[in-house]
Amino acid sequence: MTATFPTRTPQGVRKDLPADLSASITVFLIAMPLSLGIALATGAPLQAGLVAAAVGGIVAGRLGGAPLQVSGPAAGLTVVTAELIQRYGWRTTCAITVLAGFCQLGLAALRTARSALMVSPAIVHGMLAGIGVTIALAQLHIVLGGTPQSSAVANVLGLPAQLADLHPVALGISALTLVVLLGWPRLPGRVGRGLRKVPAPLAAVATATAFAALAGLSLPRVDLPSWRSHALPEMPEGPVLGLIAAVLTITLVGSVESLLSAVATDKLIASERGTDNRPPRADLDRELRGQGAANIVSGALGGLPITGVAVRSVANVKSGAASRKSSMMHGLWVLLAAFLLVPLLDLIPLATLAALVMAVGVQMVSITHLRSVTRHREALVYGTTIVAVVLGGVLEGVAVGIAVAVALALHRLARTRITLERLDSGVHRVRARGQLTFLAVPRLSRVLNQIPHGAHAVVELDGSFMDHAAYETIHDWQQSHLAHGGALEVTGRSGQAARITGADPAGAGEAGSPDGADGAEASGGSHRSGRGHDGRHAEGGHQSERSRRDRQRGTHQCCRPWTPWQNHCDHRATATRTATAATMAAAATDPADGGAQDPSPAPRRRGAGQLADGISAFQRDTAPHVRDELARLAREGQRPSQLFITCADSRLVTSMITASGPGDLFTVRNVGNLVPLPGAESTDDSVAAAIEYAVDVLQVDSITVCGHSGCGAMQALLSSAPGVAVTPLRRWLRHGLPSLERMASRHHAWARIAGRLPADAVEQLCLTNVVQQLEHLRAHESVARRLAEGTLELHGMYFHVGEAQAYLLSEGEDFFDCRVFDTVGQHA
Repeated sequence: MTATFPTRTPQGVRKDLPADLSASITVFLIAMPLSLGIALATGAPLQAGLVAAAVGGIVAGRLGGAPLQVSGPAAGLTVVTAELIQRYGWRTTCAITVLAGFCQLGLAALRTARSALMVSPAIVHGMLAGIGVTIALAQLHIVLGGTPQSSAVANVLGLPAQLADLHPVALGISALTLVVLLGWPRLPGRVGRGLRKVPAPLAAVATATAFAALAGLSLPRVDLPSWRSHALPEMPEGPVLGLIAAVLTITLVGSVESLLSAVATDKLIASERGTDNRPPRADLDRELRGQGAANIVSGALGGLPITGVAVRSVANVKSGAASRKSSMMHGLWVLLAAFLLVPLLDLIPLATLAALVMAVGVQMVSITHLRSVTRHREALVYGTTIVAVVLGGVLEGVAVGIAVAVALALHRLARTRITLERLDSGVHRVRARGQLTFLAVPRLSRVLNQIPHGAHAVVELDGSFMDHAAYETIHDWQQSHLAHGGALEVTGRSGQAARITGADPAGAGEAGSPDGADGAEASGGSHRSGRGHDGRHAEGGHQSERSRRDRQRGTHQCCRPWTPWQNHCDHRATATRTATAATMAAAATDPADGGAQDPSPAPRRRGAGQLADGISAFQRDTAPHVRDELARLAREGQRPSQLFITCADSRLVTSMITASGPGDLFTVRNVGNLVPLPGAESTDDSVAAAIEYAVDVLQVDSITVCGHSGCGAMQALLSSAPGVAVTPLRRWLRHGLPSLERMASRHHAWARIAGRLPADAVEQLCLTNVVQQLEHLRAHESVARRLAEGTLELHGMYFHVGEAQAYLLSEGEDFFDCRVFDTVGQHA
């Protein structure tokens, strides 16, 4: 069976050319100043940055596996390259770059690209943050008018002397560069919107250069020597082990950064573009081949090492690039500029480039990454990697980070807390927290043997793993305890019963076993132990992590309605795929055996057939597990805790993103999650009626307004034009106009996601709309009354569909007077 992909026709290529041309110019304007700045930071000839940018665009763009990724000199390799230049000289560093390219080709041939992604994100982010700190400390000396030292420690120790010997001209130009760089994306109004189309790095460098030239300031500037004297590589000289370590460092850092950038670019494309306007997903092995070839060419031509650059790749995607031609054309523009714009480039002050690269270094220490690693309890790995990179170097820092990550994983695996307490009722409760491995068997056995014969015992297991030794210890003790007339319950943390049987623990730990939710307590006798031979393996205590989380949430763990419908868009397959499937089905029929059919599943039905399939699956798989709970709700009536107002978008499954079940949410869904103001023209009383019923009759405790990324209603509001015929949809969307006005107003706080600015105008409006609809809620009489009584809470929520990430609106405003949506993590 072969997979077919859509081929690009000549008409499609011509149609994409304007978008690729526009995007290539944008990326070129970003790449020029950054390439010069990175070359300056490494101590390499400034032309080396331009060579790497041109080769990265043309060679890596043509041969790489990520069509919209832009490659070139990157800040992530700045520290490594600077160390190599200081130790071996520039020409030997070029040869090391060539050898690193061959290593990347070898790794691609072995198809190891996916293996590079196994490195802990905490180590990768810590490595990049450590590199960023080192870059910022070095460039700070140039910003202050001095010269950087050979190491980060030396740069820190040399700061007092540098501060005592300031150069006001260099400091002033650097400050002007930083002000323009940071303020450019925040220019207000219609004029600001037009100016923001010019990339901020270019605007900062152009402004500072023009000011220095017009004011006649005397300070060091870019000096591009003649291309005739451009240095090319020479045979490596130095200790063999040192050269091997240098090659491996360039290979490791460049490969990991390129592959992570390719994956991030894929995620960005998936979140912003539909399937009909999306290039193929990145082929990571091909991308590694392209990076290797680019490094070979760049090193041979006297350029810096090359890697995929996230900043330029994001700009490429957001500028509308449709194919790899945008990256290739950007490389061509860099090549032309390197020959034709030398007099103009020679006007750029070095302090301007230093300030630009220093800002890039500071941005590499990402608050978002810090929050992420803290949420996953990997802050120690992250912090240790940063310190090790700053003090020892990139390769040493990564090695230390890996060692700490392994040690932390082993500590968590071996750390088990086992306690015994006697309740007032006479029950002996054993609690086991953590993973039950052979290392915990002595403590586990000692605690279990402290329980008297004939006593009622409860063993509470709170861990995602139990090895064979621990399993047999509990099982053997269970048999002995029951034989002596004792009673036993084995439960999870939520109190849900589990079974420890004589079955093999490998079978008992299978994730997804339907019996895992049907645990039965073992009490009063040994007949329970025979259940392990009926072919149904119970989970015992070593259930999968997903099952454990389901148990902690309470009931309904068997009710996962999204699982069977994954990839449910298959019914939209093209006629070609349908015909291929029919041909394969016909070919699978063998006339020799009476027309026996291939056991492959039949195509998914559509319409009423698909609905009937879903109902049948519910009755068969889910109804038996929720029937008792629904019967209770039918008897007692609904008592939801909150009113949940969200969009009618089919991608929002409220029960999934809130982990709720029957009776938890009173849900109102409409196009755009809008709350019409009371008495508004053409108001919709159905929303007001639901609010009144939820607040006054059901007495809910809170109301949540939930928006989401890529909302079609918000896109329609942004693209609406006067004079268009009024339809029911447009009449309804009038209730969203206050959100549009709020976003354009200077008198209201903006809304943003913590750690970053909105991706585009649609996301800005989606976030602002949540804030505005909360204001509309306060205008409803029943809501205002309950708020005044202090018995009702209002919450704003935003769900990013492409990231599967929920955000909650925090209280108050931040330093920039913005309403901030904070990430909701796994351990909130």
